Amino acid sequence: MNTPLISLKGIRRAYRAGDEEIEALKGVDLEIQEGEMVAIIGSSGSGKSTLMNILGCLDQATAGEYRIAGRAVSSLDSDELAAMRREHFGFIFQRYHLLPELNAVGNVEIPAIYAGMASASRRERAAALLARLGMAERTSHRPGQLSGGQQQRVSIARALMNGANVILADEPTGALDSHSGDDVLEILEELNAEGHTVILVTHDPKVASRAARVIEIADGEITADTVTRSLDRKADGQAEATARKRSPFRIGAALSEAFQMALVAMWAHKLRSFLTMLGIIIGIASVVSVVAIGQGSQAKVLENISSLGTNTLEIFAGKSFGDVRAGKITTLTVNDANALSGQPYAAAVTPTVSKSSTVRYGSTESNALVNGVGAQYFTAKALELSDGSLFGASAVRARSQDVVIDSNTSDTLFPDGEDPIGKVILVGNVPARVIGVVATRQTGFGSSGNLALYMPYTAVQTRFLGETTLRSVILQVDDSYEMDDAENAVTALLTQRHGTKDFYILNTDDIRETITSTASTLALLITAIAVISLVVGGIGVMNIMLVSVSERVSEIGVRMAVGARRSDILLQFLIEATIVCLIGGFLGIAAALGFGTLLTTLSSGFSVLYSPGSIIAAVVCSTLIGLTFGYLPARSASKLDPVTALSGE
Repeated sequence: MNTPLISLKGIRRAYRAGDEEIEALKGVDLEIQEGEMVAIIGSSGSGKSTLMNILGCLDQATAGEYRIAGRAVSSLDSDELAAMRREHFGFIFQRYHLLPELNAVGNVEIPAIYAGMASASRRERAAALLARLGMAERTSHRPGQLSGGQQQRVSIARALMNGANVILADEPTGALDSHSGDDVLEILEELNAEGHTVILVTHDPKVASRAARVIEIADGEITADTVTRSLDRKADGQAEATARKRSPFRIGAALSEAFQMALVAMWAHKLRSFLTMLGIIIGIASVVSVVAIGQGSQAKVLENISSLGTNTLEIFAGKSFGDVRAGKITTLTVNDANALSGQPYAAAVTPTVSKSSTVRYGSTESNALVNGVGAQYFTAKALELSDGSLFGASAVRARSQDVVIDSNTSDTLFPDGEDPIGKVILVGNVPARVIGVVATRQTGFGSSGNLALYMPYTAVQTRFLGETTLRSVILQVDDSYEMDDAENAVTALLTQRHGTKDFYILNTDDIRETITSTASTLALLITAIAVISLVVGGIGVMNIMLVSVSERVSEIGVRMAVGARRSDILLQFLIEATIVCLIGGFLGIAAALGFGTLLTTLSSGFSVLYSPGSIIAAVVCSTLIGLTFGYLPARSASKLDPVTALSGE
């Protein structure tokens, strides 16, 4: 006697409904030979659909033994059950269960994707199956563009895609008119004649009468098993000839297919996909923009500090800023400046004095700050000559009444564009000849609004102050020396000369480090806020992906029914989440670049500096968010029970 293709012994299936246990199947015994066409008939709630789900490895019995070709189903793990559904069974559902975003060929191809069949081969086979079922002209149509009968033909082609030797049809004519229903039954009869084992589940006696064997079920028990005609053994083995040789499953191919399916699903739900990635777009744009603005701000701060003179130490009389006794200290002299200029760490040294005064040219008069400086002052303070020339050491020795003015003074005294070089202006009551114009010196984070004049300090001392005391000594430190080392050396030298430390030193490097440190701290704070928004965006991705899983339960059930492994479902949803976050990341970067361009255009003198590192980090971050926050929804999808998923709408 031949080993039956399907053998059930004492199959029970019970469900929990609160505290109550409901038995859908009560000790069913059944054998089905290869090549049979069997109809399982019963009223609603009789257990026929539960029996079909167990036969198709969509559900598992609570008790009893189920064997397929002698192999115990209870010994199979989830991947082996998926392989059984993929390679041995083809499902035809009452509601068709076609994926709306795919056309007819795409729906038929699905089982072959999970079987690892090459793309060209499966497309060719899908088209051939549809043509055989009279659908050659409708292969590119989506389910919404097909009639019920045509959708059921697509469902049948999908069931045949992997050469299934057992066709399970659950109420295949239930949603069709009589003509379309007859066409579907004729197709099933033809498939049975070719050697396929066909199992029909129906409540309609007329449909059941088309089968060679009718099994009646009521209240979870088989009440009758009638053979209406004998099995034609000539058809045996022919079903295997329709199967196509499948390629071994490869991880690379799986990733490629999952990627393509993810793109199709995302495109089919564009609005949902965009809303999912919106949080990522905002988060990434915030992070990249904050880093760019922070770096631009630091660059601007350093530029402003550089305009005050780079690598400079300015020595003042007194203990510190605001020392009321500083004006009485007369120990800071030109000799100190001369002593400092001979030190190896001194690149430039200049004494300075200052005096507020009026300045007049013609009928124009204004207040100005007269700076008495040495010849090396312009180098130490990095002042840029715009016109004319600067005075030198000989002018300092000669107490020359030459004056260099800044551009503010030039614009004020010579408003009509008159060339100031060579003109004599009146500084207080002292006439001075303009020999040069320099760019206005920055005094902090913006341009100084004061008029500034630069004369030899000797001339200012004798003609304005009447004393030899210095306001300060400015020393530019040579690039080969550290600022702190130079400051310590200056402190030691002047303390030795004065016998006490009656001076203090303003180190511009300290100012720069303090300001840049503060800017970095603020940038870090804002970045932390942006990262929080990024995490919130990731949680939003997870929530919407979880909603997506609940909306696509039926799709997941179909994919599992045609042979998708849990890992396939996990991979697809994980890739979807990653793609959403990656695209969101790139859109966020684009938004940040656009924002930076707009900000630079609207804000003169300020530039946003983008860091390649921050952009790369943003891409990596968005990928990790997709993987991290997409895992839970993907895992949730992969853990769905096929029967529960198929019944979900």
